Amino acid sequence: MCAYINRRGQVIRVGVGTPRQTQIPPLELPRYGAERLSGIRCIATQQKTDPPSEADLTAMAIQRLDALVSLTFTEEGFERRGGGATGYVQETYLAHLIPNSRENTDLGGQYLNGQAAWTVSSPMSLDLLSKQDFLELVESLEAEFQREFVAQQVDLDHDRVLIVGLQTDNLKAQEFQNILDELARLVNTAGGEVLQTIKQKRSRLHPQTVVGEGKVQEIALTAQTLGANLIVFDRDLSPGQVRNLETQIGVRVVDRTEVILDIFAQRAQSGAGKLQVELAQLEYMLPRLTGRGQAMSRLGGGIGTRGPGETKLETERRAIQRRIARLQQEVNQLQAHRSRLRQNRQHQEVPSVALVGYTNAGKSTLLNTLTNAQVYTADQLFATLDPTTRRLMIPNPETGEQMAIVLTDTVGFIHELPPALMDAFRATLEEVTEADALLHLVDLSHPAWQSQIRSVMAILSEMPITPGPALIAFNKIDQVDSDTLALAQEEFPQAVFISASERLGLETLRQRLAQLVDYAVVHR
Repeated sequence: MCAYINRRGQVIRVGVGTPRQTQIPPLELPRYGAERLSGIRCIATQQKTDPPSEADLTAMAIQRLDALVSLTFTEEGFERRGGGATGYVQETYLAHLIPNSRENTDLGGQYLNGQAAWTVSSPMSLDLLSKQDFLELVESLEAEFQREFVAQQVDLDHDRVLIVGLQTDNLKAQEFQNILDELARLVNTAGGEVLQTIKQKRSRLHPQTVVGEGKVQEIALTAQTLGANLIVFDRDLSPGQVRNLETQIGVRVVDRTEVILDIFAQRAQSGAGKLQVELAQLEYMLPRLTGRGQAMSRLGGGIGTRGPGETKLETERRAIQRRIARLQQEVNQLQAHRSRLRQNRQHQEVPSVALVGYTNAGKSTLLNTLTNAQVYTADQLFATLDPTTRRLMIPNPETGEQMAIVLTDTVGFIHELPPALMDAFRATLEEVTEADALLHLVDLSHPAWQSQIRSVMAILSEMPITPGPALIAFNKIDQVDSDTLALAQEEFPQAVFISASERLGLETLRQRLAQLVDYAVVHR
């Protein structure tokens, strides 16, 4: 049996079972911050004379209990009037958290990730335990937690992130690692700091929490120990999975799509880009309203489920649906406007080439180098979102005279591009389907360049209109070794090899573009 007592000595909760089985859900605990404990201590009874188990100590750490007191009873004792027997308190143990910076070599502390998480006393008598001043113990611990918190305090807007990855049977180890590395880059691009990556291998994902129950407890404990305020999963989560995870972990949980949407919201500069990002965010948010906190309580049809929460939820849902409808109308108008611009270019018989490729392949850098476009560039994922069209002069393959084409930089692709982004950015992606030809730029210096080519090809194959012929150009050849270069030349003998930043191979690229455009126009 476990009794939970606050600092006033009031019993606030009693449960039958171990501290692990009766723990208070994180969302029901007081939220004092990383420098405070919860203000609750647990007194647990057990028949065996062993110290508290690691599962019980983990539960203590997740709840940030002031202390965990374990009372071990003898099997034999005295008979109660009316029947029933009870034992005597044989030994007691006192466990509590300790700050990471505390010297605890002699305290028998348990270490997690190289940092001390808790300490357990040696067996003591009940008389000795009763003389322990718990308030003095807690105040001294919180004073140390406060000093540690001040020393490690960071900007409140700076997310401290735990990444969680699940490797299923259909995923190879190297592919799984590439996905996690890319997710870490996405988090850094969004402005977060990756503290640690937690991995699990399962045959299939858990329907309620994606990872197993034990791994959820490990995530919660690691988040408490490292001071993480955000958990990012490497896959899309359903609204129910997000609610279950946040309830058990007590920390905000997001998926990969939400990180990408946040980056898009930061990067969008033009009115069209902001419009499409807002549409994607609202479409992502709409199914996730249900059950998000008490203010928007879950819609129900039974006793105790009706009330103001339902009204607010429906109001929010209707408001978002109206906003989505308006935004879709504006996107349709944007789509029509860009269609008229393309028709004008086609009327003038100016061939068009769309620059496509994986994010951070160097598309904007190449556009700047070829046309002096002065588009923003950075070594980041999704550094630019808004399409930019510039005129480029290339040699006519028949006469050798200079001819004009238009080169359009498009939004970068990524592995498993979220459907919400595909739908919201359809006006931008139409630049790809309506172009006479494609220039597919590949970052050859990336270790997963082959996988990135497959991802881009998969997205292009899902376009409603089949794009025109494509020329593959391998970029950043100045940053690769001869073996990688030879492998790419063997697999793609018709490709062009360039370095946009070092201006290598650009003249060959212009000539191959001229041949590509000539072929596309003839077969239009």
